[in-house]
Amino acid sequence: MTIVLVALAVFVLNIPFGYLRSKHKKFSFMWWLYIHIPVPFVVLLRIYSDIGFAFYTYPILIGAFFAGQLIGRLYFPIKCKK
Repeated sequence: MTIVLVALAVFVLNIPFGYLRSKHKKFSFMWWLYIHIPVPFVVLLRIYSDIGFAFYTYPILIGAFFAGQLIGRLYFPIKCKK
């Protein structure tokens, strides 16, 4: 049950970052930052929730990470700056 709650938190945390990432040109510095800023929060969630760093947790949390980024980008589309 804990892994499900952590995955849900990771998913929700990444939605605004996916939205912000869609506002910037691909592979720009800000685009790169909006992908990598949530990573320390995901690591802290892993530590404080006691799920640890077991191998089976990686696909679940990476999937939640990228799904949150994707939902933020798709449901709040803004054209890139040129």
